[in-house]
Amino acid sequence: MFTRIAAYAVVVDDDQILLPHWNEGGGSGWTLPGGGIDPGEHPEAAAVRELREETGYDVVLDGLLGVDSIVVPAERRFAVNGTPPTEPLHGIRIVYRARVVGGELTVEADGSTDAVAWHRLPDVDALDRVDLVDVGRRMAGLIG
Repeated sequence: MFTRIAAYAVVVDDDQILLPHWNEGGGSGWTLPGGGIDPGEHPEAAAVRELREETGYDVVLDGLLGVDSIVVPAERRFAVNGTPPTEPLHGIRIVYRARVVGGELTVEADGSTDAVAWHRLPDVDALDRVDLVDVGRRMAGLIG
């Protein structure tokens, strides 16, 4: 089983949530900003770095919301560089609350996301989104 540890953040400003659009390996959907932790990198530093890369914003973390664990069977995983995965994925997702303190909304160049936008909280349910969005919204108390 392949294990991936990643750090993400729920960024809410008034009645909007910041979501990048993930598009990689045949899968796509709106997701929380964040991503994989580099070897030796602290999860908080990874969340701040990933938010900057995916959204253009500088953020300050306002606390840990929770840790989520998911196992994705090999047959449900997406291809990596055109090669279908042969083993399940164990994803450990560390989720923080964050707020924007600088920067400018910018789409990531040459990454796994192809858009980023603020979405009104009441409109999120209608989005084509990955399950992590709802995990983060539950952790942040935005949905039941």
